[in-house]
Amino acid sequence: MVPQSDFPIGGGELLCYQIPVRGVNACPSRLSNRSADQAPKTNYLSVAASNQTAVIVPSPTNSVMGTNAELRDIRGPVPLPAEWLWLWVALGAVAGGALAMLIWNKWFRRGPLPPPVPSVPPHQLAKHRLADALALLAQPKPFCTAVSDALRLYLEARFEFRAPDRTTEEFLVELQGSDRLQASQKEFLTEFLSRCDLVKFAQHEPSEAELRSLHSSALSLVEETAYERARAQSAS
Repeated sequence: MVPQSDFPIGGGELLCYQIPVRGVNACPSRLSNRSADQAPKTNYLSVAASNQTAVIVPSPTNSVMGTNAELRDIRGPVPLPAEWLWLWVALGAVAGGALAMLIWNKWFRRGPLPPPVPSVPPHQLAKHRLADALALLAQPKPFCTAVSDALRLYLEARFEFRAPDRTTEEFLVELQGSDRLQASQKEFLTEFLSRCDLVKFAQHEPSEAELRSLHSSALSLVEETAYERARAQSAS
């Protein structure tokens, strides 16, 4: 089908179509010399045919390019079918229920909070650690390590010394520059830590009596400093 522009309409052209055909008798007239005003008011203006082609000219009233064509007005929103409306309502209800269940499980079904664990005073922790160290009395090196660590942890919690993560020499330097302990207590700590280092690093083999003496000295320092703290708090 070959479009041809045979008829002018309103400054434009009315399209006609030339269709190759076979077995159609020739028509005595063609439409190429007729204007749009002379065309009959039918679906098609006219049909002209020869042995080879047929020309079909559409009516100007059915053509969107005609002068009488009108623009269609904007339509309103298309309502959804009833079955789609119910589907969206059902999906919204399911989503709302899932959200409500999530909020309920997160905020309202929490069990009661466990009671806070009471803090154990540093001197009590130190006494428990020293008591556990007695189980290692037959092993001098592990025993001295346990007793020394118990006292270092106590000094950190009680006086805020950085005793556990420092060497003995580093801790003694910090100790001498502090006024949190008395001079006699500083001397005791210097001797105590030095004796423990002899066992841990110098392969010293102390007797059981020496080990018990170290244990008693550490326990005495804990009790002495814990009492001084309680007395200072009651005085204030």
